[in-house]
Amino acid sequence: MITISRKSIQELEPDNGALSNFYQIFTDLRLKLFSNDDMDLYWKRIENLGLNVSADYKTSADEYCGSHPYLLDVLNHEVFNKINQTDIDLKDTFLEIIDDLRFKQFVKKPKWIIGYSDITVLHSHIYSNFYISTLHSPMAAAFNDGGNINEYVLSLKDALEGKPEFFQNPVTNFCRKGDEEGELVGGNLAMLAHMVGTGSDIKTKSRILFIEDVGEYQYNIDRMMRQLKRAGKLEKLNGLIFGIFSDTKDTERPFGTLLHEMLWEIIKEYDYPVCFDFPISHTDKNYALKTGVRHRLKVGEKKITLEELS
Repeated sequence: MITISRKSIQELEPDNGALSNFYQIFTDLRLKLFSNDDMDLYWKRIENLGLNVSADYKTSADEYCGSHPYLLDVLNHEVFNKINQTDIDLKDTFLEIIDDLRFKQFVKKPKWIIGYSDITVLHSHIYSNFYISTLHSPMAAAFNDGGNINEYVLSLKDALEGKPEFFQNPVTNFCRKGDEEGELVGGNLAMLAHMVGTGSDIKTKSRILFIEDVGEYQYNIDRMMRQLKRAGKLEKLNGLIFGIFSDTKDTERPFGTLLHEMLWEIIKEYDYPVCFDFPISHTDKNYALKTGVRHRLKVGEKKITLEELS
């Protein structure tokens, strides 16, 4: 499981009170190693989901992470082939380090890459280059305050247990009816736009694309969507899912149109099914989606259905 923030460690420290990427998983946040009680609490929360964690697995986790579990260390040592960590700064985003990652061992023995936001770079890179599926889904902080029993975190549990996905949501304004199939790809809009023309560029032809973002100015969302359009990423889709654009901002001089209206203007010329406000986001409403896996998107009169196909 990978949790990476766009903020640097220096920016996160005053807000979170700790350097750990397990922010809020532990009740007592501080700048030192976790105690045995902290680790016991973490494993209990995992086991409360019905997952059996063996003693051998805990020993391996301790070997890789010690009691200060930076998930980037797990990424470097457990998931990917040898990387010289002295070349990687913890404040780097995956856009900065993706070209330094070696995937030889990962391709031989794939593991679930789990996360959203900047993890979109990994989702896109791994699928576009190796056609290996990953999970765009909630991360560690979503387990807090009873989150481990909500439908969005449980969708991650279902995915890890191999259960087929089946999600429904009400139809909103500007949805376009249709019924199409295709491999599911997507993630954070800013990351997708920044990867255009790179070795991690997302493949969208005949696929169902999902997009979400957080904290962006509306004019910038417009620019990034038009960049995807000019790059041909929106033209030959089989479907388009707009997730939740949380904490969207406007300038002192207003952009002039509502968000949904602006997005619709960019894609209205196409004929594939489109839906808005699907529960994919930086909020607690964030279903676990298997990228690279074939799905069916049906936008009807009253409801939207996204279903994993065998």
